[in-house]
Amino acid sequence: MDFLTLPNRTSGKRAHGLTSIIDLGTPIGELFNYLSDYSHLIDLAKIGVGSAYVTPNIKKKVELYQEFDVKPYCGGTLFEKCYHQNKLAEYKAYLHQLGIEWIEISNGTLDIPLMERIEIISNLIDEFHVIAEVGSKDANHIMPASKWKEEIKRLLAAGCEYVITEGRDSGTSGIYENDGHVKSELIAELCNKIDSSKIIFEAPTAKQQMYFIKEIGPNVNLGNVKLHDVLVLEAQRCGLRSETFYLEDLECELL
Repeated sequence: MDFLTLPNRTSGKRAHGLTSIIDLGTPIGELFNYLSDYSHLIDLAKIGVGSAYVTPNIKKKVELYQEFDVKPYCGGTLFEKCYHQNKLAEYKAYLHQLGIEWIEISNGTLDIPLMERIEIISNLIDEFHVIAEVGSKDANHIMPASKWKEEIKRLLAAGCEYVITEGRDSGTSGIYENDGHVKSELIAELCNKIDSSKIIFEAPTAKQQMYFIKEIGPNVNLGNVKLHDVLVLEAQRCGLRSETFYLEDLECELL
């Protein structure tokens, strides 16, 4: 029964309003149970850090996600490891063998020049859906807003379907201060200059998720979401939590 007035929420095969989970070793049996109930709330699944390379039965896990219409991809750290060891050709073959259709290009650990990343992307877009990540995992690395904007715009122009803003699975670097607070001025600047529907904001904590929902709206793209938080996140998006209680009223004010 639908009897409440809630914020308008994208559904089905969403182009925005995405929830991207991070899988840091969820056993297949447990994953099946979660997906059986909540797969309609999940769009993408990052097999976090480089864990895909050492995950038992990784092909079965990939196939399980795909069975539930969730798009799996490997964390950018695995790409960077392959880049560092000059194994990108082998990495492409590995992804094709697993049936993975999405690839993340990042420079969170290595300092890969922007133009080199763009060249790599140009060689991948005919074979994969490409997501690029901007920002460093080093909490002490400060990047001005102008560079964030330049990189995001140029990566999208190069053919990336989305750009992820680095936040780590801890929410303590990139778009966050060391203590987890959002760099709100940076986010405001990015959203003022770039279509936020093409950005996936890494937001691993409920507090960070609620910030983006309140600032950008219920259909903001959020990444690094823990699997066990998926249902509560959807409740937050629908104004069913105290901190997002008045979302539908804000939407009406904007119309």
